[in-house]
Amino acid sequence: MSTEPEQPGGAGDGPAATGPELARAVLDAARARRESAARNRRPGVTGAADGGGRRLRGYSGPGPDPRDPQPLGVVLERLMKARGWQQPAAEATVFGAWEKVVGPEIAQHSRPVKLEDGELTVEARSTAWATQLRLLAASLLKRIAGEVGHNVVRKLHIHGPAAPSWSRGPRRVRGRGPRDTYG
Repeated sequence: MSTEPEQPGGAGDGPAATGPELARAVLDAARARRESAARNRRPGVTGAADGGGRRLRGYSGPGPDPRDPQPLGVVLERLMKARGWQQPAAEATVFGAWEKVVGPEIAQHSRPVKLEDGELTVEARSTAWATQLRLLAASLLKRIAGEVGHNVVRKLHIHGPAAPSWSRGPRRVRGRGPRDTYG
């Protein structure tokens, strides 16, 4: 075997090119291949440098085509999947379609308040309904999972109607708090 590099011309009919001459020869050969491919190409087809693939012109024909109109639901579903919005959309369904999710009778006497880390807080219209919903918690979880998907709601917190409490909660301030400043 020869240790000398072969010329891009291929025949090896002269001394082997090195350094800048070799680079120029390789560049010229690549340019010639590209130009010959461009001459042989059909007019309706674009190369990879122009954006890749075929340029679609005219009518789409009898078969399905990506340019055909798409139903809005299909387009939205594809967008939600591409952006990773399935979980937030399922969580929004719990609030937006509460009556459909749990049924009209339960929805009439309760409402979802907060969904955080898979734990849904539901407020009942009365303490009697809160007790009834606590007894139905397992079947409610199955209904919710069947309607919006599994692992969207993993636990239910059900409470009755209550006035807002300022002594507990995320916005509580320790100490005396604001007092009458008129003196």
